[in-house]
Amino acid sequence: MALIVQKYGGSSVADAESIKRVAKRIVDTRRAGHDVVVAVSAMGDTTDELLDLAAQVAPIPAPRELDMLLSSGERISMALLAMAIHSMGFDARSFTGPQAGMRTDSRHGSARIVEVTPTRLREALDEGAIVIVAGFQGINDDTQDITTLGRGGSDTTAVALAAALDADVCEIYSDVDGIFTADPRVVPLAHKLSQVSSEEMLELAANGAKVLYIRAVEYARRHGVLIHARSTFTANEGTYVLGEGMKNPRESQGEAMEEPIVAGVATDLSQAKVTVAGVPDVPGKAAEIFKIVAKSGANVDMIVQNVSAASTGRTDISFTLPKSDATAALKALAAEQAEVGFESLLHDDQIGKLSVVGAGMRTHSGVSAILFEALSTAGVNLEMISTSEIRISVVVRGDELAEAARVVHAAYGLDGEVEAVVAAGTGR
Repeated sequence: MALIVQKYGGSSVADAESIKRVAKRIVDTRRAGHDVVVAVSAMGDTTDELLDLAAQVAPIPAPRELDMLLSSGERISMALLAMAIHSMGFDARSFTGPQAGMRTDSRHGSARIVEVTPTRLREALDEGAIVIVAGFQGINDDTQDITTLGRGGSDTTAVALAAALDADVCEIYSDVDGIFTADPRVVPLAHKLSQVSSEEMLELAANGAKVLYIRAVEYARRHGVLIHARSTFTANEGTYVLGEGMKNPRESQGEAMEEPIVAGVATDLSQAKVTVAGVPDVPGKAAEIFKIVAKSGANVDMIVQNVSAASTGRTDISFTLPKSDATAALKALAAEQAEVGFESLLHDDQIGKLSVVGAGMRTHSGVSAILFEALSTAGVNLEMISTSEIRISVVVRGDELAEAARVVHAAYGLDGEVEAVVAAGTGR
């Protein structure tokens, strides 16, 4: 007997029929002799619909009340799922995040889990019940207020429960069969990976891959949780995300696991580029600029500084950041223009970022040459380049990103023989 934590996303519980299908899968796992704990997201697009509703009644909703509103979506899902399981003759008990012992800090909308005390969950498991937990939410002990964990919070909830309960595996279900070498909606010939390291998955998630969220992957790596990314709509094996020292369960069955140089190609259209033009090329100016940006709350990704023009002694500094952060960053920089002494600001929200990720980059030469040759042959111009030990990222025009991803994916020999199948269409 194993203890299995399962997480089902919004597309997996989008309507009554979907909920009954998920209930059957959970019951089948219980029939196989396993204890089951489930973290569930809000149904379909419920969270987005609640956000739209909030915006209609208040231009800037109060953060505390917004968390109260948004946390209701998962409570609906958990109760309906427990009802469906009961109708199949099995005991199921639903718990909100606070009831499940999810303790967080006090930041509304993006709270961090500080402790999990799953006392009531253990009692329910000991009594033979299937446990259903509302994802995405917790409680702050100081304020006693409900908090939400931000996008991907249900993934993080599931991993945190798996760590606290010492589960054998945390199964993350979505509408794709696992982790692919690229987004199948962008690169149709992307193929499923049998396994990926947590280090590679962190880079993929940070650079646009949406099947798993970066906070959940980081939590799993830190606490030694084995993640199995699977599809709600098939019984196929998915992709195992392996932390340091972990082994793929399939290896015990004699199946050889691939160890490619490049694990995948990630794409991201959610970023914008800001160029601070005509910056005096003297020590300390870059520090001034990025202190201002940091105070605006913007999260900077890639940074490039041009060579100083000898005739003017000035340079340009460009950086990328989420589109949603750009307005605040631009406003903050403009307010300090005279103090910093730069000439102008440029804003470009029509860019795309392409990233190639693979642990094999550490020990193989020529990886970057393949990338740049493929993009050159396709006539794709590069605007920025950034690297880490296991990643190369480039910024291109947004309308060229999909084609760039396809040619790069093919150049690394990652294309599968048939087109990938997405059961529902959101990747969640």
